Formats: sequence, structure tokens, C-alpha cells
Amino acid sequence: MTTQKITKAVIPVAGLGTRFLPATKALPKEMLCIVDKPCIQFIVEEAVESGIKEIVLITSNMKRAVEDHFDNSYQLKKELEKSGKLAEIEALEKIEKMAKFIFVRQHEPLGDGHAILCAKEIVKDEPFVVLFGDDIYDSNPPAIKQLIEAYESLNAPVIGLQEVPKEDTYKYGIVSGEVQEGALDNLFLLNGLVEKPKVEDAPSNMSIVGKYVITPALLHTLINTRKEEKKELRLADAMANFLKEDRLYGRVLKGLRFDTGDKLGFLKATIHFAKKHPVLKDQAVNLF
Repeated sequence: MTTQKITKAVIPVAGLGTRFLPATKALPKEMLCIVDKPCIQFIVEEAVESGIKEIVLITSNMKRAVEDHFDNSYQLKKELEKSGKLAEIEALEKIEKMAKFIFVRQHEPLGDGHAILCAKEIVKDEPFVVLFGDDIYDSNPPAIKQLIEAYESLNAPVIGLQEVPKEDTYKYGIVSGEVQEGALDNLFLLNGLVEKPKVEDAPSNMSIVGKYVITPALLHTLINTRKEEKKELRLADAMANFLKEDRLYGRVLKGLRFDTGDKLGFLKATIHFAKKHPVLKDQAVNLF
């Protein structure tokens, strides 16, 4: 059976970013810069480098700066042109033309599952990828591309995984599953999923990271997953329901991951990418 080509990405960015207060009091967390590039741009570039043509950003009324970052910067480019800063203009235009950008407001903070459903009229009955803004990878191929490759082979939803120390499993969504032999490496057919278990109850040390391939069948399950009273609608709940009836795979992603939703992870990412920066790398190596 031929799989539908994936051309759309949904990126939820409506969260409050409270772990980075006071920096995020007026500035979206996704706009915090790793050297000179906002975190959200890393995520969008990963999607585009993986073949994505349309980016659906799920925002809130506090995230106007995210929308502006990918919009046409007409006045700024005019000022740069007066100063002869053509390289800077080229860099801005590259951001604006990376993909087709669609912005959808999530009016209430009702969970990541609800945020994804805000895009359901756009993705319709197509498979799509979901990327959360805290998980930045330095990898080749891009992390989400590794999941798209698995989807194209399996014609089934796939979630990103990473190995974590057993003593840290209480921090993550943890899966259980069976290793799959074949052309694809690091692949598991999942049979269980538990959110932030006690260490002694964790079924494995395989944790979920914020990258997913969502098929129409999984989206349908999410639509029909009811949130408990006063609780959020979670994608994890829909996946737990889905794997009871259908195939759900996980793939351990190759590459170096940074959790930029954590202050230490953000600092590590800044140091890492400073050492790779085309202008700063020589000085950065000596600083750190």
C-alpha cells in the first residue's frame, strides 16, 4: 500500500513558558535565542529540511512575536537596504520563504492534544508531523526525517524515542515494546505507554521526545479521546488508546538532543551551537 506523502507540520507554541520567568513575561519562550537564532527557527528548519512545505503554528494571544518572526519584514529590510546590509536582507528573506506559514490560535490552554486538534481543519485526512519547540536536535538526517522514513516504510504512526537513565524515567512518558528487525534500525513496535511512572514501575528506559508522525487514524483517536473533568486533553492519552487497537511504532532518534525547555538544557544548547557558529566558533571554543 502506498503511503500518503507528508507535507504538513503542526508546531504547538501556545504555552506560557513559566520555567523561564521573568524572561518570558513579555517574550515568548520560543523566541529565546540560542546564540542569534530563536528556538522556534531551529524547529521550523528541521521540518523544512525534512521535506515539509506547510508549517501550522498553534499560537496564543501572547505569541505575536512568533508570527512576526516568519512574516515579511518590509520596513526592517528597507532600513537595511539603506545601509547596504544585503547579507542581512538575504537572511531575513530566507526565513520568510522557508515554507507556507499558517497561524492558528488556541484560545484556552487545554493541553497538547487540544492544540493539535486546532489544526484538524487544515491537515484534514492527511498524515502530518508534530514537533514541540523544546526538543532541538543536532542530527543528520534531521530527527523528524528519521520518523518520516519509518512512516513511509510502515504506513503507521511513529513517535520519537530516546534512552534515558533508569533513575530519570519518572520525568518522562515511558514506552514498552518489541525491537523490530529489518531495514530500519532503532525501531520498536509499542505495546504500552505510561506518563511519568515511578522509577520502580517504569516498563523500560525508553522515553518519548516531542516529535511524532500522526496518521489520520491516530488523529481520529485523538478526536474521540475525552479529557477528564478539569484536565487537559493529552496526545499521550490518545496514543495509549490507539495502541490497544492498532500499530504504533517508536524509533530511537540518532543525534544530539537538547531540552531547551529546561534552563540547563538551554545553556548546553547555546554552548554547543556557539561552537558551530560560522563567526563565533573559534572564540567560543576557547571560552568553554
